[in-house]
Amino acid sequence: MTPPDTPPDSPPDNSIDLERFEMLRGQTFRHHTHPDHQLAWARTGVLMVDIQDRCWVLPPHLALWIPAGVGHATAALRESVLQGIYLDPALCPLAWSTPTVLAVPPLARHLIDHLTGDLSPGARARAEIVLLDVLRPAAGAVFELPLPADPRAREVAGLLLEDPADPRGLGQLAHVVGSSARTLLRLFLAETGMTFNQWRVHARLQAALAHLAEGAPVARVAERVGYGTPSAFVAAFRRVTGETPAAYFARARSGADAVG
Repeated sequence: MTPPDTPPDSPPDNSIDLERFEMLRGQTFRHHTHPDHQLAWARTGVLMVDIQDRCWVLPPHLALWIPAGVGHATAALRESVLQGIYLDPALCPLAWSTPTVLAVPPLARHLIDHLTGDLSPGARARAEIVLLDVLRPAAGAVFELPLPADPRAREVAGLLLEDPADPRGLGQLAHVVGSSARTLLRLFLAETGMTFNQWRVHARLQAALAHLAEGAPVARVAERVGYGTPSAFVAAFRRVTGETPAAYFARARSGADAVG
């Protein structure tokens, strides 16, 4: 990735403020905080948000609620448009106290566009009320990925997040970071609650979620994230989510349309 950029300044103290950031592939807003709640949404492209020991991949049908004061870093996995939506904690009725993935239905998209226009105070207040009313936590499996804290395990995690199709086994990766396979196995289980193989599957599926959301064919996605056959990828997706990729996105679309 390219060197980190300076994080965006916090917007003025209004009820809801919106800021648009065009980001190149690999561009990163390094670790920073806001006094406001933030909703991080990829209007186009795909974002990754890293908060302490977790990371989330966000295609355009998902956004991440980041509570005020919570440190985070945001990176563009593709050329993307980050829509930052900032909410004054004193005026916002929403009160999720931890990072929460939200669905972005069509109505929410239209309202966000509407709020970027030149509105009267009354029209703006009405649009803000409706936007806050339609924001809901995303239903079903969302690939929230725990990250190990140990520098060696974290480096291995970073390598696999950069290239989910990396074919190297644990022994080879351990050699790269100056560790042993046994140590890495212990660290991943202790610090993420997953075995290394489980973590790797989740990392691959998290990357696949972004490709699938952009409409890439399953066969191409399977190859991009390290599966030898589409059937092996679909089987892994079903084990984690309980459904096929087609069913997962059909449900996501129908849920968004129902809200929107």
